[in-house]
Amino acid sequence: MEQKIQLQHPQGKKAVSISKDKYELLKEQITKFLINKTEGTFTDISKAITQELNDKKIKFEGSLNWHLEWVKLDLEAKEVIKRIDKKTPQKYILNN
Repeated sequence: MEQKIQLQHPQGKKAVSISKDKYELLKEQITKFLINKTEGTFTDISKAITQELNDKKIKFEGSLNWHLEWVKLDLEAKEVIKRIDKKTPQKYILNN
């Protein structure tokens, strides 16, 4: 049986549960991107992760962007990453 992880929302709203394997994969990819690039928009992060998964021939079941959005929100809630205030479009950085 697939192991699930309950996510958190930065505003305390109801969040979803997703596969722990998908969560760990996307968490690793988001943090790797932000370590290498320092900051990025959701679109930047999504494009880089899509390319990385394609390059490594990793097949992702389900909507990558939907899962990515929820993992990003969870990482914001856990203060692993944060939004840069007053930037348009919104950009994200690692929270040191």
